[in-house]
Amino acid sequence: MGALPAIALTTGEPAGIGPELCLAVAARPWAARLVAVGPLEHLRETAARLGSQVKPVSVSTARPHRAGELQVLDIPLAVPTVPGRLDPRNAEAVLSTLRRAARGCLEGEFDGMVTAPVHKGVMNDAGYAFSGHTEFLGELAGGRPVMLLVSGELRVALATTHLPLRDVPAAITPEGLDVVLRGLHAGLRERFGITEPRILVAGLNPHAGESGHLGDEEIRVIAPTLQRLRAAGLSLEGPLPADTLFTPERLAGADAVLAMYHDQGLPVLKYAGFGRAVNITMGIPLLRTSVDHGTALDIAGRGRADPGSMAAALELAIEIAARTAASA
Repeated sequence: MGALPAIALTTGEPAGIGPELCLAVAARPWAARLVAVGPLEHLRETAARLGSQVKPVSVSTARPHRAGELQVLDIPLAVPTVPGRLDPRNAEAVLSTLRRAARGCLEGEFDGMVTAPVHKGVMNDAGYAFSGHTEFLGELAGGRPVMLLVSGELRVALATTHLPLRDVPAAITPEGLDVVLRGLHAGLRERFGITEPRILVAGLNPHAGESGHLGDEEIRVIAPTLQRLRAAGLSLEGPLPADTLFTPERLAGADAVLAMYHDQGLPVLKYAGFGRAVNITMGIPLLRTSVDHGTALDIAGRGRADPGSMAAALELAIEIAARTAASA
């Protein structure tokens, strides 16, 4: 590994805004060795369409980044794509970018990866059982992935990720919560340098179950699991009613919140910092950050995509990779 961290950028759904986000961040200087993993010719076409001055160039090994140049490990598309028009025939190429970047991280070629948004629907239309980057990378890398979104000082993790709401209660188990909370605790220490993380844990039901009158998952599953983990040394508070958990007074001094399901925690975080928040996957043996939004097919190819979240994700990946190297 060189002195500068090596970061892979996966270009995401080719019909979405991912390629132009990669071009946009490449226009800036970065203290890293950056390489995009994706379709070189499509990136060149996107740059030409947008009038971007960034030049995509083919490389086999990432060099120190130079503003205005985008180094690319080429993963060609199966068929040409049109902005805003999904084509399932390109799904395999998109998955290949993730496999290549993840393999590079696991083998020491890259210190981390930053992912542009993909489209889950077209992946499934192509025949792949794909529920998201988090789960896919967990299968590739091993471990139990934990989704954490970061906006400034607010960090929100999820006990369950991309599930229909009807499936959430059954998915909240003592074993699952134990793994997620231990992974979140370890990740806050290792990735963020927080020596003794303090985590607030939401209940599942309104009013955290109202002493069992509005649901008993807090009594049967969540509270006993937290008690066992406190005895093991984790600093946990909860289960807390989600509707008051995110007040400034409650959040003061907390390092992270664990929400029980996707739309319990993420609307609050995205309201606080949408377009600048970062998604980071904890609990797996590689560093992965990502944007806080989707493929934005409606504006793809128009030069209107805001690269703020992509830039924040890259900045956090570089920061964590540098911190990790310094402590090694």
